[in-house]
Amino acid sequence: MAFRAEEALKKAVARTIADHKRTGDPIVIWQDGKVVKVPADQIEVHETEAKYVNPKEKSK
Repeated sequence: MAFRAEEALKKAVARTIADHKRTGDPIVIWQDGKVVKVPADQIEVHETEAKYVNPKEKSK
């Protein structure tokens, strides 16, 4: 279940970042020990990384 929760969280973050870029709103991140405001035109949107697989679940 933790794998699914983490995957859902990553997808939600990716959607939120893409939405901020689309609407022109900046995002705020933690970088090198500091809070950094990233303007919308500098936001890079990436696909979510590989899906997590729960080793306890059987392959389908």
